Amino acid sequence: MKNVLIIGSGGREHALTWHLAKSPTVGHIFVAPGNPGTANEPNAENIAIKVTDIDALCRFAQHKQIDLTIVGPEIPLSLGIADHLQQVGIPCFGPSQKAAQLESSKTFCKSFLQRHAIPTASWQVFEQPDAAKDYVKQQGFPIVIKQDGLAAGKGVVIAQSQQEADQAIDQLLGDRYAVKRILIEDYLSGEEVSFIAMVGNRHIVPLATTQDHKKRDDGDVGPNTGGMGAYSPAPIITPERHDWIMQHIIQPTVRGMRAEGIPYCGFLYAGLMVSDKGIVVLEYNCRLGDPETQVLLSRLNGDLTTLCLQLLSDEPRITQEALTPLNWDTDTALGIVMASQGYPGTYTSGEIIQGLDASGEPSHKIFHAGTAMNDNGQVITAGGRVLCAVAQGRNIRIAQEKAYQLVKQIHWKHCYYRHDIGRLPPS
Repeated sequence: MKNVLIIGSGGREHALTWHLAKSPTVGHIFVAPGNPGTANEPNAENIAIKVTDIDALCRFAQHKQIDLTIVGPEIPLSLGIADHLQQVGIPCFGPSQKAAQLESSKTFCKSFLQRHAIPTASWQVFEQPDAAKDYVKQQGFPIVIKQDGLAAGKGVVIAQSQQEADQAIDQLLGDRYAVKRILIEDYLSGEEVSFIAMVGNRHIVPLATTQDHKKRDDGDVGPNTGGMGAYSPAPIITPERHDWIMQHIIQPTVRGMRAEGIPYCGFLYAGLMVSDKGIVVLEYNCRLGDPETQVLLSRLNGDLTTLCLQLLSDEPRITQEALTPLNWDTDTALGIVMASQGYPGTYTSGEIIQGLDASGEPSHKIFHAGTAMNDNGQVITAGGRVLCAVAQGRNIRIAQEKAYQLVKQIHWKHCYYRHDIGRLPPS
């Protein structure tokens, strides 16, 4: 029986805890720092250590003789948690600090894609506002302006006019954000898809496909968020497109990182734009997505812990065929993020959440993200994205209907969610 440490406190980490708690190979799960949802899962325990306290996390992992660490958020990866755990002999399924630059530095990522002829949008880097504004005038609209660095999925502006672009440039390169560089790249139209693979020292295992909704408001408008909902599988990724993505994006990325002396190991999340003109990489994340993880793990049957340890191994006898298989339910899983009104801007916390016992069916699950407990033992809001309500059905329409029925049973004073998660584009 393995002791597992999960680092993080969001919906992704709750989903990991819930899934691993069902595994016959897992003994005890520690979640640092966790949330009220992770604390309620069988054989799981929250540990009050911040994700940025790398030394304390390593000491804890040694003390508890952790057999596997899974890192949820991007910040500890960018701080080198995987390197530090490796130094003290703790297996960690996550990339090194250098490899995590695929997410932590957009200039590193775009330069890497360019060096290895992996398709991506045309781009330029700027450090001075005036030069960036002049470039935008030459390019036209819409145009994409990105913060160079970690932004929790929110450091992106799609400017529709010079005024919007100028405002974004001034904000991102101003004192408020202390950003040294921004990227400006061509706007690409199509459908955005999340393609996540598990990358080991010798093998690559793709996960099921997912599609999420980044914009805050119905109709895919409003500010960018970390994700307002997701569903799996993504119908737009046909078997032919799946094979193309593996051959032309995922495998060349893994080979390219190894060739540059930065071997990659961990979850590799490619944010892709799919259109009639082809498939291109929008960005890379170096961990599981949120809310993609919630719908993925709702469909997954398989021993994720054993597979992580197999992928971390250098043993030649562990062939691709010998890896623990991941089997996926044929049903669609759909998750709706319930947020605090005002997210990703200013919002109110501390509001009591009612209806959390609504998920009575086995195909229903409420994952906690931005929640906490008050002094009276009540679950309260404590973040922008508060919950993710997931349901399954034999197709996307049925899963959508069930998920919204679940959402309507949960409420707090300033609750906000989109009403069109799972809306398929017209055929």
